[in-house]
Parts: sequence; C-alpha cells; structure tokens
Amino acid sequence: MRETIPIDDPDDPRIADYRAIREKDLAGRAGKFVVEGEVALRIATGRRRFALASVLLSQKRAALAAAIPADVPVHVAPQPVLEAIAGFPIHRGVLAVGLRGEQTDAEALLAGLPRRALVVVLIGLTNHDNVGGIFRNAAAFGADAVILDGETCDPLYRKAIRVSAGGALLVPFARAGGPLETLATLDAARFTPLALSPGGKETLAGLARPERTALVLGTEGPGLPDAVLARARTLRIPMRGGFDSLNVAVTSGIALAALAEA
Repeated sequence: MRETIPIDDPDDPRIADYRAIREKDLAGRAGKFVVEGEVALRIATGRRRFALASVLLSQKRAALAAAIPADVPVHVAPQPVLEAIAGFPIHRGVLAVGLRGEQTDAEALLAGLPRRALVVVLIGLTNHDNVGGIFRNAAAFGADAVILDGETCDPLYRKAIRVSAGGALLVPFARAGGPLETLATLDAARFTPLALSPGGKETLAGLARPERTALVLGTEGPGLPDAVLARARTLRIPMRGGFDSLNVAVTSGIALAALAEA
C-alpha cells in the first residue's frame, strides 16, 4: 500500500507550500505552482511534463495516493485541517505542488515544431478563466503550442490550470515579449498569423490553412491592437443580426476545430 504522511496541524512545516494558497497565487511561488482537482492531478502524474514536489489530499481522497509516483511525498489531512491550511474550502480535496523547471524559449519551441504546425497566440489576455479555457481547447484540438505575449496571465495559475482541465499541463507554451515582438518571433519561424477580429476580411469557411499557422487571439472588448491586425491575415466568425460578442475562449474552440480539419 502506498505510504502517506498524516497531517493534523495546519501549521505543520511540511505543508508550508499549501498555506494561504490564494495569497501566494497573487504574490508568486518562486518556481512552483499549485494543481487543484483529480483531473489535473492525474494529468500531472501521468504525463510528468512538470515534476511534482508533493501532494496534499483529504482523507476522503486518500485512495488517489496509489497513482502518485513513489518519489513524490503524499500528505493526507482531515477536511477541516486541509481547509485551514489552504485558507478557503477545498471541496475537491486534492492539491499538489508542481515545479516549473526551466522556462521554455519561444524561438526554440517554435523551431522544434513539425513542418506542419498549429499554434495559438495570446495577446493581452489577463483573465485566467479565458486563458484556461483556451488551453483546454488547444489540448482538445491538437494545437502544437501556445505562445503568450508579456501581458497575458500565467497559465500555471491555479485557477487557469483547473479551468483548462489540465490542458495547461499538456500543451507546451512560452512567452515572446510584446505584441509586435511576438509577431516577429512567429515570422522568423515561418508562421502565418491568422488574427481573429469582428472586422476580419476572411472567414473560416473554406480557408486554406497555411502549413505553419498561428491563430492570434486578443482580449475581449478592445480586441487585438491595430498594429497586430495590420501584420496578419484577419479572420472573422460570421454571426447573425450583427452580434459580435463571442467569449474569446469559445471563439478559440470554434476556430481551432475548423483549423484542425483544414
């Protein structure tokens, strides 16, 4: 039977990484991130893209310890102790701390992709729900990577990982600086940027997908900067009655489904 470490004191130093999770999410974790929920934990342990430092389970979820690699410490606490540690209710009863490791270089990531490749590019997205949803779609439709500009929020933020259903732990990603610097990086790797905008000149229907395609998405409301649109092929998703307010994560799913089949 898998050995576990019982925890009955919220101040136990062995679980310091889990203490006051929300505050640490905002302040940063010095090379670490938190995984929440069984789905994300199973992906983290199954794919091993990121190393796990430890796992913390409620007593009701202790059976999950059997699937954790033997070199990863598994702590088990009663539900009230678990919630006292985290600082808020953890209904899923499943937490883990991952290690970011060495950050991937955007140029190297793009250069290592296959000749025919599809990447998602995020410009100025600061909503963790949207970023998580886009990573979930990227994983579902087989995107090869996600490239983030300097303003886009961290896909390894706890909520982003949870919303992504673990997709943020699967799809390779890297940062590439400001919006124009990001486009220059794509150009150097011979990717054609397809920028989604309500005023796009082309539609997804019948689109001949470039061999190396970069789907470029901007924040809701302001959308992509004019300077970005000027340097990309622009696409739109036709909507009835002039309605043009699709959520950016939903938009990514529609576009990726079409591009995956093109």
